[in-house]
This record gives sequence, structure tokens and C-alpha cells, in this order.
Amino acid sequence: MTQHTSLRSLEHHDAFIERHIGPNDAEVAQMLRVVGHESLETFTEAIVPASIRTRDPLDLPESMTEVDALAKIRDIADRNKVFRSFIGQGYHGTHVPNVILRNILENPGWYTAYTPYQAEISQGRMEALINFQTMCAELTGMEIANASLLDEATAAAEAMTLARRSSRAKSEVFFVSSGVHPQTLEVLRTRAEPLGIELVVGDDARAAEVESFGVLLQYPDTFGNARDYSALVETVHARKGIVCVAVDLLALTLLKSPGEWGADIVIGNTQRFGVPFGFGGPHAAFMACRDAYKRSMPGRLIGVSVDVEGNNAYRLTLQTREQHIRREKATSNICTAQVLLAVMASMYAVYHGPDGLRRIARRTHRLAAILAGALRKAGVQVGGDFFDTLYVTGVDANEIHERARAAHINLRHIDGGSLGISLDETTTREDITALAGLFGIELGDIDALDAETADELPSGLLRESEFMTHPVFNTHHSEHELLRYMRMLSDKDLALDRTMIPLGSCTMKLNATAEMIPITWPEFTNIHPLAPVDQAQGYLELIRGLEQMLVACTGYDNVSLQPNSGAQGEYAGLLAIRAYHEARGEGQRDICLIPESAHGTNPASAQLCGMKVVVTKCDANGNVEVEDIRAKAAQYSDRLAAIMMTYPSTHGVFEEDVVEICDIVHQHGGQVYTDGANLNAMLGLAAPGKWGSDVSHLNLHKTFCIPHGGGGPGVGPCAVKSHLAPYLPGAYPLPPQAGEGARRADGGSRGTDAGLTEGIGTNGMVSAATFGSASILPISWMYITLMGRDGLRKASQVAMLNANYISRRLQEHYPTLYSGRNGLVAHECILDLRPLEKATGVSAEDVAKRLIDFGFHAPTLSFPVAGTLMVEPTESESLAELDRFIDAMIQIREEIRAIEEGRADREDNPLKHAPHTAAQVSASEWKHGYSRELAAFPLPTLKQHKYWPPVARVDNVYGDKNVFCSCVPINEFEGEIEAFSEPMVS
Repeated sequence: MTQHTSLRSLEHHDAFIERHIGPNDAEVAQMLRVVGHESLETFTEAIVPASIRTRDPLDLPESMTEVDALAKIRDIADRNKVFRSFIGQGYHGTHVPNVILRNILENPGWYTAYTPYQAEISQGRMEALINFQTMCAELTGMEIANASLLDEATAAAEAMTLARRSSRAKSEVFFVSSGVHPQTLEVLRTRAEPLGIELVVGDDARAAEVESFGVLLQYPDTFGNARDYSALVETVHARKGIVCVAVDLLALTLLKSPGEWGADIVIGNTQRFGVPFGFGGPHAAFMACRDAYKRSMPGRLIGVSVDVEGNNAYRLTLQTREQHIRREKATSNICTAQVLLAVMASMYAVYHGPDGLRRIARRTHRLAAILAGALRKAGVQVGGDFFDTLYVTGVDANEIHERARAAHINLRHIDGGSLGISLDETTTREDITALAGLFGIELGDIDALDAETADELPSGLLRESEFMTHPVFNTHHSEHELLRYMRMLSDKDLALDRTMIPLGSCTMKLNATAEMIPITWPEFTNIHPLAPVDQAQGYLELIRGLEQMLVACTGYDNVSLQPNSGAQGEYAGLLAIRAYHEARGEGQRDICLIPESAHGTNPASAQLCGMKVVVTKCDANGNVEVEDIRAKAAQYSDRLAAIMMTYPSTHGVFEEDVVEICDIVHQHGGQVYTDGANLNAMLGLAAPGKWGSDVSHLNLHKTFCIPHGGGGPGVGPCAVKSHLAPYLPGAYPLPPQAGEGARRADGGSRGTDAGLTEGIGTNGMVSAATFGSASILPISWMYITLMGRDGLRKASQVAMLNANYISRRLQEHYPTLYSGRNGLVAHECILDLRPLEKATGVSAEDVAKRLIDFGFHAPTLSFPVAGTLMVEPTESESLAELDRFIDAMIQIREEIRAIEEGRADREDNPLKHAPHTAAQVSASEWKHGYSRELAAFPLPTLKQHKYWPPVARVDNVYGDKNVFCSCVPINEFEGEIEAFSEPMVS
């Protein structure tokens, strides 16, 4: 009789776990033997301290198949109602070109790439970002722009602090126009108070009267008005103030740029350049400013340098501004950018070009002008001098909203007698007819109305200056050409679709296709962040479910999904601690203890919250010194606000004293903040909320599979125990449902609406949308659903096994600097190259560059310890890929040994000249004492599969001394153009 296989075992085989976790059971057993353990369970017990280890399974369901999980989230998505939204307020409908949707947003070559710290393998995404910077700088009339910020509201907050640093005015007042978007004002209020900045809000005219270090204007303003601010700017400058302006980039294709009328700092959002609503994000904001401020500018900046061959090469420039260098002296805690969305926006601009953007803007304005003309004819009062937004007054707004809802249309709520209508590139003639019908107007022949209706743009503000004149914006307008351009750029880069990215502390794991599929569904992408609650019931169900999942994973009680980066999550957590102390009458508590090993965003976030950082020591083994914490907690007992610690530690070790540290801090009245960067080592094994921690931020772009996207998007939820829950970020008031009547939409309320989730507190908002980057939350929801309670636990176990396997296999070649219990590490290991550098002159950077010749992204370089490489393989990497990396590292060690033994020159060797380009190894002249074959093919397997870096080693010093951050003039590429049949542009 044939023995049958059980249905349950067959169903388990179809589960997602085995597809996500790289090593199969046989390979796991093989690796366990290498590290000296019989099972994953005994291995786990040998690493994780008993004092924190949990025996209870996660309070989550079992894993699902991809088919079942997609069906479940489809049911959730169908609960959303997609209305036509004309709400505006900084968010506009847009057409995502399909060629960009498929080949950028849905392409793992773009969405699985990492932040471009390793310049030689990031030339493609950095060229796309240079295009973004050029686009933003030229449209705004500024001299320099950065490579994206998180959203318009947080960009405005960064502009406020940049203005404060740059202004010579003796004032702590920042003036904000009442025409600024309400959500921006909310975030400004949050950011200003801890820094001692006084916000004064009023009509634009008051800006000339108030003594301030800076002003923020909106152009066009939130009600659609486009005003000439040139006289006001002169007055503010005469008072030594700085003028900041929030802009609409599409409007600037027709309106005079702020740079032309004297603005100093310009910020905004590129959302309407081909990135959908997504219920609030992610969207790429930007900052552009005068050249004088470039060394104080927040965020990342792509610049042009040269490689060792003298060829132009892109790199992150002015990197000393990164917070991991400046720490508590940092002027911003921003870490994550919005690179993937910035790339989409830049490609939208490349595809349409300046003429195409003007055409979209003119069409949008014409439709707005025609609708305004028709309304005025019928006696409706409509403001003038607008671009795309009509400010309608003197009406029964409630009745019109009721009609609109019946027609599946959303308008902007302002008050009972006025409303807003914002048009965009998706607006049709039929939409105009329907909008007029809401006011009881039969529109008639639109072409006839068009012929008799004048433009409404203010004549004195019409743009005459050119923009986006570089060939890159004037070449790729056919889909075929854009497709080839994007492919050419992605071919230059290394992402997870090609290779393991073994970055310590950054957890570059599989971002499964099934997890990504829902983020492009219209039921998620086409919901305006200020749509009424009943239209977003699917979103709220998904958000509520994800909050509960994260609570189960962490042991905390409540979660806010509003922070749209890890650093924003840190900031929200510290604000909650600060508000908690103030509510208890202990507002004097302002000391934050931070171990010297901490991530640099920790002290930067504390400083932005108005806290004073006190650094605590680490011992020779990398562990925090408990006695130093005890002493400093006692020294600052009356002022102790919090301790910020990373667990497992930044050194990749489960430290034994974490519970004792929590007790010490609590005894002195402080709160415990645990950085969630390394949570991937703990799922189902230990929960910070259960061992004494009060708050953590969680990196959904690390542990929970949201892709890094070349440096963003990220999501950094803030998870807290119940006593801190009231102090989580507050909600922007969503519009009322039918029958509730109009409510203020000016940001004056921080309350919540019925139907929102428990993750809403009463503190100020930390990002522009209540749920931050909501449209990518389905990725993490899918990951947790697909893995289930057992899969998540096994993922953490295998992540630690992979790290220990690498550490053990390489121990004879590169010692692991720190280890924990039983000589084991957690999920990452630090390889110590300092002795080798002392003996041979080969640095950790040389090894990082040489790994490129093997087709690998380097591990984390010189962090947290200079002269080391920190390796985190994650659970997703197969044994074959781990061995490929190990083989590369062993071969590199042999090359170093050749220098040690005098068989290779200390300066002329493959490590010092890595990486090697195809042009170098195929040149007629070879200048080196080692062979071309060793340079290009140090292992035989590379002859079958080889990545060629597009540039040789980049000169960082040259790039910092010669800051150039926009598209390279085409004549710089004359030599290259002659060598190719198709033109190459920067």
C-alpha cells in the first residue's frame, strides 16, 4: 500500500516561509554543525540571555500562502472607496507613466538598492538623483537642491531650523503665513516648541511688521492665491531675516520662480510629478536654497567628483554633515530620504521635459479658469490670481459637500460658507461639467467657454526664465528612449536583485514580490490623505491590523504609524517621553543618557527634542558600562529623562545587563528608549516591551521588508507602553462624513475622529499625514501575514545563524571584534581589519572597494568602529550566497597575505586600485604589477557572471572641495560620446 502524505504537511510546504528564508533545513543543519550546535533551539538559547528570552509564541496567526494572503488584502482594499478628489492642500491627482510604474516602482533593480554610500556601485541611482536636484533647483530658481526630504511639512520644519542657523536677526520668532497648508503648520508647531522657537501665524502683510529670524510663505498659497512677494522679501531681508517659501513645482513652470523674487530657501513636494496620493505617502519632498547655505543644508546631497582615471563620477557630497559624524551637534536627525519616489519624479520630468510639463500645467490652469468663469457667471464668488485651486466663498458649503459625496466627489472643507476645488492633470472635461453641476450650473459647450475665458495667472508673475535645459530633460520623450535610459542607469548599480548586500545595522533582506503587489492597486494609491473616514475603511482596517501585529512582535501596548522614517520614530518616542514628564509636573527632566556606541540619529533626535545628551561609556568588549550608567543616572537623578540604547547592541551582541539597566533608569525617574534598528534578531525570541523598555521605534524598511529604495522610503513606527500612549503623535482632523457638518481644516484641532485607530495620541504631528507613508504599509502587513508567528521566529533564528556562520568561517582570516554569550554574535558581526592595515597598509575601505570586483556591495564600513567591516547577512541569503561572500573574503585575505609576504607591492596591488572597470582591464596599456585576470576575475566563477563597475575609485576629497550638485554639462562627456553610437548624458 502506498503511504499517503498528509494534507497539512502539503499545505505547509506551500507556505511562504521556505521562500523567504534562504537556507533549507539541510543547509541549516550543516551551518549549525559549523557553529557547534545541534538545533536552532539550542543555538538560540546559547545566544539570547535567559532574562529576556520569551517562551510564549507570538500572538499571531499561522503563516499563509501567497494566494491566500493576496486574497485577504484584496478584500481589505475593496473596503476603500475611490472618489474623484479635488481636495488639494498639497496633494494632487497625477498620471504615473506606465513605463515608470513598471520599470522603476515595480523593478527590484531600483527598489531593493541601498543608500548610495558606496559611490562606485551607485552611479545609476545617483544620476537619477542629480536629475532630481537639477529639476528642483531650476524650477525654484535656486542655486542648489538636495536629493529629497520626507514630506513637505517636515521639509518646512527643516527650512525653519536652517533659517535660524543662517539668519543674523536677533530673534527667536519664526513667522508663518496663514496661507501655508494646515498640516505644515501642525508639524512646525511640533518642531518649534522643544527648540524654543516662537511661531507667529498671520496674514502675509504682518510678516513685514514682525521681528523674526525667518518667514515661511506658500506660493501659490493653500487657498490658491499666487501673490507677488518681492516687496515683502526686501523688507524681511532688511531686518536680516530669511525668506522660506513652500511651492508647487508644476505651478512654477508658468509662474516666476521664488529665486527671481528673492527667496532664500524653497521647499515643496514632488508628489504631483507621477507619484499617487497613497493616503499620504511616501512622496519625495525637496529643499533648494542659495549656495551660501549648502554646508548647513539637511538631508543628502549628490555631487560630482572624479574617479582615479579622471572621469566624472557621482558621490554623496559633504558627508561630514551626516548625523553619525556630528551626533548631538547635528542640526538635523534626518537619515532616510525618499529616493525611490525622487527617482520616479525625476523620470517623470525627464519623460515629459520642460515643454511637456508646461503643457500639463497650462491644461490644468485652463480647466480651472473655465470652471471659475462658469461659477462667476452664475453668481458664485471665486478668488482670482490662481493656478489650479479655486477658493469659493459665500455658498452653503455643507449642502454642496452633500451633493459632491452623492456624486462620488471630494472637495476641500474650509468652513460652512466656503470650500476649495483643486484641479490637476487627471481632471477631465467631464469632471468640470460635474463640478459645475454641484453648484446647479449646466456648463454647456466647454470649447465655447474656453474661447471666452481669460487666464487667471497674475500677469506680473508670469515665468519668462528657462528651466531644465540640459539634454537629459530634452531627449528621452519616447517610451523607447526612456526605457533604455532607465535600463542603462540600473545596469550601473548593485541591488538585491544581483547580490547579497551584507550591511550591518541595515538589514537588507528579501522584499518579496507578493508583498509589493498591493501597493500599486488603485484602492490604495488613489485615496487622498484627507478623504472622509468612510472612504478609507480598508486603510483603517489594514492599519489597525498592522498596529496589532507590531504590538504582538514587540510587547508594547500601542503603536503610531505616523513617523515616516526611523529617525522620525525616534523623535516621536522622545517627544512622548518629554510630554509624559511634563504631564507629571517633572518638566525639568531633560537629560538623555546615550552610550557612545549608539546610532548617530539617537543623539541628534534627543537634541531636536530639547534634551541634553550625556554620553555613557562602553567597555573593552563593546558592552555598555553598567556602572557608568548607574553613576550618571544618580548624578542627574532629578533631571534624568531617558536612556537611548540599541538592543541587540550596535556591536551585534545581546548584552547581559539590559534588564538591570532598565531598572536603574526607572529608579531615577527616567524612561527607557530602545532603538529598534536590530529588532530582526528578536522576533519571537525577546520583546523589549516585556523586559522593561518603555518605547521603541521600529524600522519597517529593515525588519519588516519595506524596500530601501536606494535610500528611502522608510517607515519608523513608534511603539510604546500604555502610560506613554496618550503622548503619541496626534491626528490631522479628517473631513466629516455626510451629515456631520463642516469642521475646521486649519490645523487648529489635534483631536481624532471616530473610526481611527488606537495609535493616535494628543501630541503634535511629526509628519504631514496622520498615517505617514500609508501606501507602503501593505508590504509589512503582507510580510507578517505570510510568515506567521513561527516564520518570524525562525527568520530571527536563521538571521543569527547566518551571521555566526560567516563569523566562524572567517575567524582564521578576520577576527570578529565583539562576541557575546558562548562566543556567539547576534545578527551581525564586526570583522576587525585594523591589524592588517597596520601590517600592510590595506584599509577596510580597500577591502570594501575590492569586494566590488567580486560583485558584492560592501558591508558597513568603519561603523561603529573605525577600521572594521560590520556584516549582516539576514535570513534571506542562501548558503550558496553566504559561501560566495566567504570565498571572496578569503581570496581578499590571500591578496593581503601576498603583501605581508612581499609577493605584492604595498601600493601597486589589486586592493589599492579596486574596483577595476572594464575599460581599465581591456585598455591596450596595463600599468600594474599584477595581472589583468587577477584584477577582473579573482575567482573562476566570476568568468560566468561578472558585474563591471561603471567608474573606478571615486575621489572623495576632490568632491568635497569642488561641490557641484547638478547635471554635468554635456561637453564634459564629449570623449565618451565619441565612443558610443548613442549619446550619453549626465
